[in-house]
This record gives sequence, C-alpha cells and structure tokens, in this order.
Amino acid sequence: GAAVVGERRRRQRRQRQVVARRGRGGEASASMRLPKDMWIAQLDVAGFGREVRELGQRLEKEQGQADQDHLHKLLFWSDMCAVVGVATMWMAPNPVSVVALSLWTHSRWTMIGHHCCHGGYNRTDETGRYSSRGFAVGSLWRRSVDWLDWMLPEAWSVEHNNLHHYRLGERSDPDLIEQNVEVWDKIAGGKAPKDVLTILLMFIWKWYYYAPNTYKELKVAEYRKAGRALPEGMDPHTAATLLNTFTSWIKGTGVVDPWELITKVVGPYFLLHFVVLPLPLALLSPDFFWNAVTNLVIADVLSNFHDFVVIATNHAGEDLYRFERGCKPKSPTFYLRAVTSSANFATGGDLNDFMHGWLNYQIEHHVWPDLSMLSYQKAQPQLQAICERYGVPYVQEDVFTRLRKTYDIFTSRASMRRYPDELEREEDMMLWADDREAGATPRRAAAEVTRVAVAA
Repeated sequence: GAAVVGERRRRQRRQRQVVARRGRGGEASASMRLPKDMWIAQLDVAGFGREVRELGQRLEKEQGQADQDHLHKLLFWSDMCAVVGVATMWMAPNPVSVVALSLWTHSRWTMIGHHCCHGGYNRTDETGRYSSRGFAVGSLWRRSVDWLDWMLPEAWSVEHNNLHHYRLGERSDPDLIEQNVEVWDKIAGGKAPKDVLTILLMFIWKWYYYAPNTYKELKVAEYRKAGRALPEGMDPHTAATLLNTFTSWIKGTGVVDPWELITKVVGPYFLLHFVVLPLPLALLSPDFFWNAVTNLVIADVLSNFHDFVVIATNHAGEDLYRFERGCKPKSPTFYLRAVTSSANFATGGDLNDFMHGWLNYQIEHHVWPDLSMLSYQKAQPQLQAICERYGVPYVQEDVFTRLRKTYDIFTSRASMRRYPDELEREEDMMLWADDREAGATPRRAAAEVTRVAVAA
C-alpha cells in the first residue's frame, strides 16, 4: 500500500513538472485543475512570499556592470532601428522603413523607457543618465531625447508605476480591461459592437485611450495631493479617452482641460515626430517629405498594434485573477497577485525578448518592478520553480494565444477569475487612502466588486 501511494505521488510530481516546463495556460496547470480554487486554501502564502522576497534580494545584489552593458546593447539595437528607419523614410512607403520606425518607437517605450522609469538601473548607472529620477522627465527636451511617444512620461509613471503595479487586478487598477470596456455597454445600452471596437482600438489605442487616461490619472493625483475635491459626478475609475476628455470637460465632470492634453501631451509628439522629423526632406523634394510622413504614420499604426499585442495581453484572460480588496505592497499577497494576475510569453534570448518588448517577463516584472532586464532573464526559471513547488499557477503561453484570450475579455466572451475574498490573508489586506476618503470600508469595497461581478 505505501509503495503504491509513493509511486502515485511521484507520478503526480512528474506530471506537474511537465506542465511547468511546457508553460501551459493557467486553466491547464495542475494547480488550476483543483476543485474551485482549492489550491489557494492549500497554499502556504507566508512561505511563498518569503522565498520570492529572498530571491528578489539576491537578484538585486547580483546587479552590476553586466546589467548596464546589457542595457547599452539594447539601446544600440533601438538606435539602429531609428537609423535605418529615418535614413530610408524618404522612399515611397515600404516595409523596411515602416518596420524599423515601428520597432524604434516600440523599443524606446517597452524596454528603455519602461525599465528606466521603474528604476531598474538606479543601482547600476553611476552617471544617472538612465535613472528614474531624470530619464525622459522634467522638460520637453528630456522627453524628446530619451523617450518620445504619445504619453507624457510623468503621467505614465503615475498611472503605470504606481496605480497599475500596486493595485493590480483591483477595481482601482486603471489597466483592468474587463472593467474599462464596461463603458462601451454604458454608452450603447448593452449593444456595443465590441468586435469592431476592439479591432479598431488595437491600431489607435495609444493616442485615443492611453495618453488621455494616463494624463487623467496624473491630474486626479494632483487634485488629491492639493486636497481638492474631484468634480461632482466624476468617477475616477472610468477610463478616459480622447472623446470623453472633451465631453466630460464640457459637462463639468472632467479634470483634464482638452487644450492642455493637446498642447502638453499628444501635441508635442505629433508635431516633433510627424512634422519636424521629416521636415528637412522638404528642402530636397516635397515627394520625399510626404513619403516620410506616410511611412511614419503607417509605422505608428503598426507600433500601436505591436504594443497592444504584447501589453494589453499581460493581464487579461479567463485564467487570470482579479481581486476585491487592496493589499500591502511587497507582502506575500502582493507577490501572489503579481503571479496569478499576470501572464508571460515565450522567454529567453535577447532577440526574442526584444521583439516581445521584454513584456514576456511580465510575471517577474510585477513581482520585482525595479530590476533590470537582464535580471528578469535570470529570475524567470527560478521564480517558476518556486511557483511549482508551492502549487501557484504560473501562466506562460505564446503571445497569440494570450491575444485570443484578451480578445475574449474585450468582447465579453469570457470573464476574469474572481479570487475568493474569504481566502485572502487578512494581515496583508489594506484600504487605499483615496478609497478611504470616498467613505469605503474594506468589506464595502469587496461587496461592491462582488455585486458587479454577479450582475455581469
């Protein structure tokens, strides 16, 4: 009897190891096959959090010149994309110029701007050039030289570095797709053409949604810091778009002046990228100038799509969790949420990771937001091993499978998993200050999310 039981357990362990090596989706992992989230009840959350924290500390101590050299290697790749794209954009629209220009824009955000603004090189960059305290912020010059895109870097840091990372999967996570698309049904009375809207959004989302929404979050933060009340009737959790920025301002329920959004946020990128950059070609030939503009516009559309595929897909899918209450940063629950509400793509190799914008290490990045890109490559197999040992679902699939699952969330064909609130580790729970100011209590906040989930 004991021998049979021992053999069965060894066979089960081997099966779980195969699942981990294949990087299967969350719904296929051994942990997720347990009846109705029972893996959570069996989890040693404190032990899991302790091992993850200790791994992060080791990775941090190991950072050094190799990380800085790796950053400069990727900077060189990004710069080469810029050189090829700018040098050939005078030609009639062509794939070489378009792809090179698109990858230039893509890499400056997803790899360079993203990790520098998170402080991934604060410990290793002695010059301060790639420090979060100065990279792309403080002036239009620094934005233009370091990372020029539709979004204002200071606004992106508030929305992404603070709100998204520390409220991942909560109602106050500004990037919670399932919640953000609810506005479509509100506008269209439950009859929104979600397939059409989702496909259209893939190609315009940075200037239509992300730039206005990140700037809205910056303005909301400024209101709260100054002790000012938000306009009556404004729901700070409603996603901002280019359209509703205008309509809400007209109604008196907005915090963003549309003219300010244009002149300070999207306007500089539009003017510098699509007008100033190709303008010298006009001295040679009007055809050269318009060819360059056309190549730049097509590249921007492609960059929007590329970024959507590797960014929007990181935290959406029926195998990922969303949560009812806030948790303390760097607590065991914080680490658990970073894993179970994120998905990785295929990892390994600088070229593969470059094309994924290093967003294929999204789990590791959310666990330790301020590490270098090289550190994430080192961390991935070690963190996956910890998750396997504790029975925590570690979701890793190819980017196109994740795109399909994200598309199903956008179009309401599928829903995110709800983490059972009664199984939360209470000592890790907290109520964010802005929710407290709004009169919420931890249980009221949980009850509201549950009510919305049931209604949906």
